[in-house]
Amino acid sequence: MGLTITLTAGDGHTFEAYVAEPEGEAKASVVVIQEIFGVNDHMKEITDEFAANGYSAVCPAFFNRIAPGAVLSYTDFSRGRELIGQITDDMVIADVNAAADQIRPAGKVGVIGYCWGGAMAFLSACKANVDWGVSYYGTRITKYSPTMKPKVPFQHHYGEMDKSFPMDAVEKVIAEQSEAEHFVYPGANHGFSCDARPQYNAEAAALAFERTLQFFEANL
Repeated sequence: MGLTITLTAGDGHTFEAYVAEPEGEAKASVVVIQEIFGVNDHMKEITDEFAANGYSAVCPAFFNRIAPGAVLSYTDFSRGRELIGQITDDMVIADVNAAADQIRPAGKVGVIGYCWGGAMAFLSACKANVDWGVSYYGTRITKYSPTMKPKVPFQHHYGEMDKSFPMDAVEKVIAEQSEAEHFVYPGANHGFSCDARPQYNAEAAALAFERTLQFFEANL
């Protein structure tokens, strides 16, 4: 459904982004932020899915800053952590803003992210030019949550069995971010919405996606 285009960030960096457009007029638009594995087939499928639900959607390739074209396997956590460790917050905001500018003609721009991208969606809701945000199991939110608040409506999704984002950390974020929506999925693990990973939980994924779309609609 989609295609790969080239964008230019405000700092002059050029990078690839996967874009998918809905049939007919878009309701609004959304920036999809990758996991630590890059813009792989699953991230493209998510972007396509938002387009199928009426949104102009774009998934920026943040790894282009460090390792252009890098797409990692779901077991290559060490390489993923190495790459995202070289991507600064300012780089993320610059790329999100460039992606948002690309699709803003379709209307308000939301941002959604998964894993590392979940935390970057939170950061973007605090600092980027977006209109709402959603995070799925954004473990690194704990780095920002004690001192930062989104400027826009925000929604969180957590897996109850997520060892990388245990419930004591989740409860702390919920307390710190009381203005946001928070959903915990019983029996769900980190990565529960990804059908390409063994942690996939179809029931939790379907409910989370339904709530995500409802949140989008509420903030158009």
